[in-house]
Amino acid sequence: MLNFSVISHIFTIARNTFREAVRDRVLYNLVLFVLLITASAIFLGELTAGQEARTIVNLGLSAMLIFGAFISIFVGVSLVSKEIERRTIYAIFSKPIGRGEFIVGKYLGLCLTLAVNVLIMGVGVSLALLYVGGGRLAFSIWGAIFLIFLELTILTAVAILFSSFSSPALSALLTFFIFVIGHFSASLKEFAANLGSSFTRLFFDVLYYVLPNLSLYSFITNAAHGDAPPVKMTGGAALYALCYVGVLLVVTNLIFSRRNFK
Repeated sequence: MLNFSVISHIFTIARNTFREAVRDRVLYNLVLFVLLITASAIFLGELTAGQEARTIVNLGLSAMLIFGAFISIFVGVSLVSKEIERRTIYAIFSKPIGRGEFIVGKYLGLCLTLAVNVLIMGVGVSLALLYVGGGRLAFSIWGAIFLIFLELTILTAVAILFSSFSSPALSALLTFFIFVIGHFSASLKEFAANLGSSFTRLFFDVLYYVLPNLSLYSFITNAAHGDAPPVKMTGGAALYALCYVGVLLVVTNLIFSRRNFK
């Protein structure tokens, strides 16, 4: 059972991780993002024949996912390696802080950074939609935005898992592969069902169940048509993310607890 000191340690590490992300100017990409979306709201009217609102949703939410994935991957894989390279890891573990607290704190700190990114990006898209008269879409897209955030929390946990035992470059590459494959997991299962070889079918079935099913969070096209994700879908996606992230953090802690920094 968690006690107050453990929670305090996790909170402190998460807060410091968020501050480091801000100092590294991770959040400054939001300014460019908002400017691009606002500019597109002005010029897309003539280019899309009255479909500027849908175009802004597709462009804005896709860019939000890409920007967020970029932060999850490249910041996530450096959370552990940066501390080791700076040798600050020794100062951290010289205090009564466990490795599990360190991992969870780093993860929550980056998730907080992503939450701020997604929130400001979402506001930028909503303002652009209001500007072109897409008031209904400006509010209905927030369900899809929440699904994007859930997907990014899974991707962040994957990045931290790989960074616990691999180099930053290889960790980033592996996480990117998981990001791509995760969006085609449903297609993998359908492909496996049509295969004649039982071994190959078993292989793809294992991939489907082991790798994160990120297709559960793909709702951008629906959001562009004014649809909001059903409550059952959102709840199921949130529960899936919570369970999957929990398993990844446990595995990460098991690997990281056996790592020798000498």
